[in-house]
Amino acid sequence: MTYFLQQVVNGLQLGFVYILMALGYTMVYGVLRLINFAHADVFMVGAFLSYYIITRFHLGFLPAVLTSIVGCGILGMVIERIAYKPLRNAPRVCSLVTALSMSIFLEYFTALNFIFGPDYITYERPIKAIHWDLGGVRITNILLIIIGGSVLMIAFLYYIVHRTKMGKAMRAVAYDKDTARLMGINVDSIISLTFAIGSGMAGVGAVMYCLAYPQIWTFMGIMPGFKAFTAAVLGGIGNLAGAFVGSLIIGQIEVLTTGFIPSGSILRDAICCSVLILVLMFKPTGLFGKRE
Repeated sequence: MTYFLQQVVNGLQLGFVYILMALGYTMVYGVLRLINFAHADVFMVGAFLSYYIITRFHLGFLPAVLTSIVGCGILGMVIERIAYKPLRNAPRVCSLVTALSMSIFLEYFTALNFIFGPDYITYERPIKAIHWDLGGVRITNILLIIIGGSVLMIAFLYYIVHRTKMGKAMRAVAYDKDTARLMGINVDSIISLTFAIGSGMAGVGAVMYCLAYPQIWTFMGIMPGFKAFTAAVLGGIGNLAGAFVGSLIIGQIEVLTTGFIPSGSILRDAICCSVLILVLMFKPTGLFGKRE
């Protein structure tokens, strides 16, 4: 039982990391009906930005988080302006190919030696890890920071979307862009802000991920991005609550598969996808999705 509870705690930690990425996917999809595959690589850039703030400038945790948020937010807006805005009225497949191309470009461009380089780098944690044993279950301050930081960002995002004029404009653009323009909303600005906020969430998620798993490289965003995207679809992409619940489910499935199934470390990705397929067979819009 103790081993099982420990794995549940580990899955909780992983799930809360995925939440911040999944929210970025679901925000962009909710407004543009676009899967931003470059989102995972924005996450990677956020990890490197925080790494340099900590190791090169010897600043602490909060400056690293703020730098990652700002840097990723700006990068998200640049990607939207360069790659997606010119194709806004083009067929969906054009945007899909552009998103994949932007993702590949970021991965290989940052792997150049004069950018980040292709090698694995050990991430220097700005916070010393402390652990406590509660009935044989190990709880760390890293876990508490990840959960606390994720909950804070989720509450901030909920406030922005549901309690501000900007959030109302986002929901209007998601519902009907043409009508939103007629009501005086600057649709282009709202879409850019959506990318900035979603990418900023990925920046926070990158720092939290590196606290838990302190190793970075330029292809590090691929699998976390895939899992976060799977979580967003599982919960109902475009739905913030769905991204939250889906991420926690994927985190638990991944960790429990590794801990209890033979060769689980090999099968965990396949099992995550199998669960997604099984859910979509009975509820094609995801757990919290609604029919249109």
